[in-house]
Amino acid sequence: METQGTGRPAPERPPKEWYGELAGVAATALALGVGELVAAATGGPSAPLVAVGGVAVDAAPTPVKEFAVAVFYTYDKLALQAGIVLVLAAFAAFIGLLAIRRLRYGLAGVAVFGAIGVLASATRASATWAYPLPSVVGALAAAGLLVLLRRTLPRRAAVAAQDLGDDTSPGDTDVAAQGERTPVQGARSPSSDVDADVSVVDGAGQPPGRRRFLVLAVGAIGAAAVAVPGGRRLWAQRVAAARAAVVLPSPSSPAPPLPAEASAGVPGVKPFVTSTADFYRIDTALTVPQMEPKDWRLRIHGRVKRPLTLTYEQLLARPMVERYITLACVSNEVGGELVGNARWLGVPIKDLLDEVQPDGGADQVVSRSVDGYTAGTPTAALRDGRDALLAVGMNGEPLPVEHGFPVRMVVPGLYGYVSATKWLTELELSRFSDFSAYWVRRGYAAQAPVKTQSRIDTPAAGKRLAPGPVMVAGVAWAQHRGVSAVEVRVDDGPWQQATLATVPSVDTWRQWSWPWQATSGQHRLQVRATDNTGQVQPGQARKPLPDGATGWHTIKVTVT
Repeated sequence: METQGTGRPAPERPPKEWYGELAGVAATALALGVGELVAAATGGPSAPLVAVGGVAVDAAPTPVKEFAVAVFYTYDKLALQAGIVLVLAAFAAFIGLLAIRRLRYGLAGVAVFGAIGVLASATRASATWAYPLPSVVGALAAAGLLVLLRRTLPRRAAVAAQDLGDDTSPGDTDVAAQGERTPVQGARSPSSDVDADVSVVDGAGQPPGRRRFLVLAVGAIGAAAVAVPGGRRLWAQRVAAARAAVVLPSPSSPAPPLPAEASAGVPGVKPFVTSTADFYRIDTALTVPQMEPKDWRLRIHGRVKRPLTLTYEQLLARPMVERYITLACVSNEVGGELVGNARWLGVPIKDLLDEVQPDGGADQVVSRSVDGYTAGTPTAALRDGRDALLAVGMNGEPLPVEHGFPVRMVVPGLYGYVSATKWLTELELSRFSDFSAYWVRRGYAAQAPVKTQSRIDTPAAGKRLAPGPVMVAGVAWAQHRGVSAVEVRVDDGPWQQATLATVPSVDTWRQWSWPWQATSGQHRLQVRATDNTGQVQPGQARKPLPDGATGWHTIKVTVT
């Protein structure tokens, strides 16, 4: 024991704040980890972090969402989760500081944390009684750990906290010092001045257990670091195994063979068929929804005469259509890469709508995802003969989980936010005047045909080139209208006609190329496309909101 020169015990030091901060962070981390494990064990309902994050995504203003996509691109979900974790860490540290001084206040903070998770989970789409369970169990685990950590706080910190004015309840006092307090020789009586020199040991006469506190706190954080990804992995592995067991039926109408001329044959141009791994992913799901085919149901209802519900097996038993279709995100900037072309397998939506017999006034089909996302598609676009599909396959395999497994929508000619719902569970026949879908409520247009666009893939912007022949090449798209011409110009000179590759249909993008005799200096290259209706891609630059970006893709290169 430290003593002063007089032989009396040294005055007690104030508690170090990091004890409380660490306790709070450890308790909150344990809550998240336990919540993930409970979510996995009960069939994948929302864990606390996912539920609260989902509410944050839905509540974020449109400019914030646009900023996230523009800055973080396809990593916007990861950035959001990191931000949520930072906010939770700050809140957790505050809870811990409260718990050191007044345990009941710390427990109240844990209760608030749990209540937020319960409310967020209970209000998610398709919520059942099991959805709030991970948040409840996680909060109870956090409260238990917080009490245990406070019982193992270094005794000097605990007593000093009381001497600093902590009017803890009798129960709190018992927590602060386990066992019978044993006064040390030279200490004043309990009735003495609060500035008395005090030291406390446990009933066995041993010094305080700072090491035990650290072991418990750090151990809880470590366990949570394993449990959070572990819980998600457990559920994901079940879904992955179910996906691997799916045998896709042969299409009754297979995709036409790709002509050799589908490729422009220029290195640097994106392949005609985008690999599944490289296909863009933009959606509102904070984490990828995991859904086993045996649990999947599609309900078609609303303004229909004959509502219909299908299982996954029943859907696979229907005649399948296979087509190459290019999809594009409305958030894609001019020259951006949020566009891709794949071979899709699925059931024509038109056939299903014909079966349910929509009312004459049902001009909108509202599609719903398992996570509650909604999109509103013009009914006419789903019945006009285009290859609008309930897709179950992508590039010859069952849909990847990230791209909507078990079932998603694929509709050529419309931006994804009004047509390409992933993890699909519901189609409701409605009217645009009766219901506004997710992005429409956030300022986007209710009906959004894809705009004619073109992009320079090679040479890359800013590249230094040697004088002489240079192949300028890229892709252009105008789904369901088709691209009839692509033109390139250098330094505001005359537009030059590019050579177009062959395409299997008007629903895919089209590669193009143009030979340029490059001369020394800095040059600006621009491209524009014309669709099969004769509409030329506009040069006026516009941002994606409200119905897609416009403008000519422009790059600068240096020829040395």
